[in-house]
Amino acid sequence: MGKHKIGWLPGDGIGVEVCAAARVVLDRLGFEAEYVEGDIGWECWRREGDAFPERTIDLLKSVDAAMFGAITSKPVKAAEAELAPGLQGKGLVYRSPIVRMRQLFDLYVCLRPCKAYPGNPINFKEGIDLVVFRENTEDLYAGVEFNPVPEEVAETLGQASKSFAPFKKLAGDEYAVSCKINTRAGSERIARAAFEFAREHGRKKLTIVHKANVVRATDGLFLEEAKAVAKDFPDIAVNDANIDAICMWLLKNPFDYDVLVAPNLYGDIISDLCAQMVGGLGFGCSGNIGAQLGVFEPTHGSAPKYAGQNKVNPLATILAAKMMLDWLGEADMASRLEAAVAAVIAEGAVRTYDMGGIATTMDMAEAVAAKV
Repeated sequence: MGKHKIGWLPGDGIGVEVCAAARVVLDRLGFEAEYVEGDIGWECWRREGDAFPERTIDLLKSVDAAMFGAITSKPVKAAEAELAPGLQGKGLVYRSPIVRMRQLFDLYVCLRPCKAYPGNPINFKEGIDLVVFRENTEDLYAGVEFNPVPEEVAETLGQASKSFAPFKKLAGDEYAVSCKINTRAGSERIARAAFEFAREHGRKKLTIVHKANVVRATDGLFLEEAKAVAKDFPDIAVNDANIDAICMWLLKNPFDYDVLVAPNLYGDIISDLCAQMVGGLGFGCSGNIGAQLGVFEPTHGSAPKYAGQNKVNPLATILAAKMMLDWLGEADMASRLEAAVAAVIAEGAVRTYDMGGIATTMDMAEAVAAKV
C-alpha cells in the first residue's frame, strides 16, 4: 500500500486521457500512492440514473485526496432522453456530480492559480500570476431552483418583496426562479482562506469581487463579511470591484491584481477569464478544498469531439496534480513537477495543438516526466 490513498475519478471523454497523462508524471516523480478508481459521470447517469453513485461517495470518504478528470453534462430534457429505457419516465433528474461533491464534502474553497509560464506562445502577457478564490458551495450554484414555480413559492415571494409584483401575474410554468443564497459563515470562511493564502505566500494585495451596488442583499453580505475579515490582515492591501468592471480591468491591467476572492458564480467567471490570459483551458487547474478532503481537476470539460484522439493538452491536469501534491504536504515533489512543466513550456520543442504544435497528449506527459 502506498503512502497516500488517492481517489482516481477520470470521468468522461478526454478526462480519461488527461488523467492517464498525469499518472505518467506522478509515477515518474516517485509519488507513493494507492490509487482507487471511482465511477462518475455520464455513463453512470445513463446506466444507473445517478452520475455520482453512492459507492463513489463512499470511496471519497476513505481517501486522502482525489484527482478528477472531466464529465459530460447536458440540459434536463437531453439528459432524460439518454437514460437507459428502463429508467426513463421515473422522475430521475440529472444533477452535476461535481456540484454535489462540493456540497456533500463541504469543499468550500475553489482555488484557481493562473500563472503565465515563460515562453508559452498563447500567454496574453508574460508575467501574469493571479490566484482566484471562489466560494464553492453557495450562491447561485446552491441548487435551489424552481421551474415551474410552485404556487406557494410565488405566494411567499409576493408577500416578501414588492419587486416580485410584475411576476405574480405569470403562471408557474411561464417563468423560473433560481435562488442566490450567500451565508455569513460561507462568505467569512472563503475570505479568510484567501487572506491566509495571501499572507502565507507573500502576496500583498487582495481584491473582493461582487455586484453589491445592484445585488444588495447577497453580494452586500459577502462584501461586508470579506471587509470584516480584512481587518485581521492589515499587512495586505485590500480593494473591491464590481464583477463587470473587473473583467475589463483584468484585461487592461492584469499586473494590478494578485489574489481575488468572489462568490461562486463571479468566481467561476473571473477564473475562466484569468485562465485564458495564461493559455486557456489547457492550463486551467483547480482545487476543490475542504477541511478533510481536496479534489483536484482541470477546469475544461469532457470535450467529446476530441475524446480518444490523444490530442488535447494535459498540462491543466498535470498542474492540478501539482496542486494535490502541495495539499498533501509533498512540497518538494510539487516544486519539481512545476519546474518540469515550466522547462517544457520554455523550451518549446513539445507543444500540443492549442499551443500551435503537433505533440499528442502523451507526448506532452512524457516530456514533463523526462524533466522531473
